[in-house]
Parts: sequence; C-alpha cells; structure tokens
Amino acid sequence: MEEHKRLTRSIKDKMIGGVCGGIARYFDIDPTLVRVGYILLSIFTIFSGVIAYFILWLVMPVATDE
Repeated sequence: MEEHKRLTRSIKDKMIGGVCGGIARYFDIDPTLVRVGYILLSIFTIFSGVIAYFILWLVMPVATDE
C-alpha cells in the first residue's frame, strides 16, 4: 500500500515553528533552500511572507512520526 505524504510542521528540523522544515520534508528538498526562499519572498513582498508563516504555523499540524 502506498504511503501518503502529509504536510506537517517538523519537530526535529525547526528554527522557529518548524514550518520551513515541514515544507522541505514534504517536497524532499534541503530545508536551507526553503528558508532562503522564504526570506527572499518575505523581503520582496514587503513582509507578507511573515503573515503567511504565522498562518501556516497555526494551521499545519505537528508531525508525530519523525
């Protein structure tokens, strides 16, 4: 049976809330790339990325299988 991926916050690979670590785990990429992309997105969109981060922090469940 095929295992389904879920978008969850990381409890092991986190700097603040584990959102970027969870996104990196979901897409199977380096968390540093996600963090750099997030910072660039936040800067170039006049910090609307900060609002998106906090919304994701509230909405994304915490991973239980790490």
